Amino acid sequence: MLYDWIRHMDFAYPTAFGLFALLPLIGWWYRRNNNRSQAAFKVSTIHAFGVSSWKTRFRHLPFVLRLLALSALIIALARPQKRNDQQQTEGEGIDIVLCMDVSGSMGSRDILPSRMDVAKEMAEEFVRNRPVDRIGLVIFSGESFTQCPITTDRNTLISQIRSLESRRYLIDGTVIGEGLATAVDRLTQSKGKSKVIILLTDGKEDPPETRLIDPVTALEIAKARQVKVYTIGMGAAPSTIVEKTGAARGKKNPLTDFLDDELLGRIAAETGGKFFRARDREGLQRVYSQIDKMEKSKVEIQSFKRYKEQFIPFILAALFFVFLEQVLRFTLFRKFP
Repeated sequence: MLYDWIRHMDFAYPTAFGLFALLPLIGWWYRRNNNRSQAAFKVSTIHAFGVSSWKTRFRHLPFVLRLLALSALIIALARPQKRNDQQQTEGEGIDIVLCMDVSGSMGSRDILPSRMDVAKEMAEEFVRNRPVDRIGLVIFSGESFTQCPITTDRNTLISQIRSLESRRYLIDGTVIGEGLATAVDRLTQSKGKSKVIILLTDGKEDPPETRLIDPVTALEIAKARQVKVYTIGMGAAPSTIVEKTGAARGKKNPLTDFLDDELLGRIAAETGGKFFRARDREGLQRVYSQIDKMEKSKVEIQSFKRYKEQFIPFILAALFFVFLEQVLRFTLFRKFP
């Protein structure tokens, strides 16, 4: 406990500790002059004075209390302070929606440990690097859903990103248009000067019969609302994917039903964004890093220190030791004449 107190304590005037060098001199002066101040008289024997009592054993206690009082005063003069370092982040942020594909193919392991795990990891890192932006999360598969509204609560958003799993929330399929339209709708009421969507998918538009909005219609909505869209096509290159044979022949293989680069490029180009390909973890990390550099927020970080004075307890301790010394000196250890 004492160690933790010292470790977190600062002293405004540490040179005051040099006064501790005077304490040995005071002790030497006290020992040198102690006998001279005692009353003396002649006796034939000192045998009777050899008997020890508690008063003789503790006769130096008042002087010890005085040294403790001086020590407490020296520490108080050093002005102990408890420091609390704080940072205040201010700035003009950007409103961003992460629009992420959570279809079954995102569980593919061509990017280890899986496309979904890597996408979640890089999205979380991106969120942590944007301290003043308002960020939301939209997911889509065979339908779209707002997983987290636009917020400045980083902990809540990161918790929602970590909880994502493919094939868990929505019916299977890939509705890029509805995902984009939902993300644009999240930005409709936004007051930010810049509105950005980062759309990540690993497949082509593969809609169920219940689809409401196609990708081209969603693109026109984004353009009308002046929303910039960065698109990311995720997955290993087709040449690195081995097709299934045998019983799987003739069935749809999510690994070979690959990206619609033309559609993703068109969405990005017509909204003022950019299309990226991410073939591995490092590639996706570079993509987010490039987007982070292109969409700069105005950030001001103010560092300041708060100090809480801790010298008062030492002054009170010094007064207590002085008071106790005087009480003992004029009662139990009172000297005559």
